[in-house]
Amino acid sequence: MQDYNEDIVIEQLQNPATVRQAFARVVARYSEPLYWQIRKMVLSHDDANDLLQNTFLKAWGSIEYFRGDAKLLTWLYRIAVNEALTFLARERERRNLTADDTDDFLLSHVESDEYFDGDRAQRLLQEAVLQLSEKQRLVFNMRYFDEMKYEDMSEILGTSVGALKASYHHAAKKIEEYLQDHV
Repeated sequence: MQDYNEDIVIEQLQNPATVRQAFARVVARYSEPLYWQIRKMVLSHDDANDLLQNTFLKAWGSIEYFRGDAKLLTWLYRIAVNEALTFLARERERRNLTADDTDDFLLSHVESDEYFDGDRAQRLLQEAVLQLSEKQRLVFNMRYFDEMKYEDMSEILGTSVGALKASYHHAAKKIEEYLQDHV
């Protein structure tokens, strides 16, 4: 892939003559990190692929409103996270599930997913993460797996850095306790 310069890409996104090529570069550049963020939330490969596609469709539909106040990745993450949260809420409602039932449902998706190799440590970590509230799970995934800065998370989630740090700390503590109890 050619060198990627976000400032140039943003300029190209604002130009009707170059918007399609620029958006194709955005998709190529950010598909993988967005896929994994979504995948960590919904756990299913197929659902994550569908939601990734929805994310880019929504982004394309509103690209004319993007002015570069935030980084492209931050803007796309916000769309992806909202898509995943909406999907989870719809699934919960459609299947008439409580929050606890949703965790069991997601875990069963992991076990039946052909891309999950069944490693015990991986399963225990997924079980531990699923014990967290939806917000703590999201914060933990962004910080632990994506190594995202709190400032970037704050922009995406619209939450203060202090609240995110506290949420991550509590999440990590709960995961640690779960793993100690189940190893």
